[in-house]
Amino acid sequence: MAQDRPTASELLAAIADFLREEAMPALDKTEPRLGFQMRVAVNSLAILEREARLGPAADAGEQARLAKLLGHEGTLENLNRELARQLRAGARDEGDAALMAHLDATIADKIAIANPKWK
Repeated sequence: MAQDRPTASELLAAIADFLREEAMPALDKTEPRLGFQMRVAVNSLAILEREARLGPAADAGEQARLAKLLGHEGTLENLNRELARQLRAGARDEGDAALMAHLDATIADKIAIANPKWK
């Protein structure tokens, strides 16, 4: 990972800001369909910026919670697969307070990345 500035997150934010503040208003006036497509692109860039900034901590938190919940270490992918197997087998359900706390925290982290305005 580069240690120089601007960071990837800062670059994504700057591109999104330029498109939102300069390009989108111009397109809205001349090409409304392209203005809409620009909104989609700007929103996608904002998600990528939040993913770059918040994703590593969200993944680390999810992995730590899963390791505690399942009682052993593993990759995030493998721990999620194991949890899914347990859920399908009926070994865990919504009555498991630790499971529900994990799911609440994981969903909150994902929403913070995908759409932080959603409540």
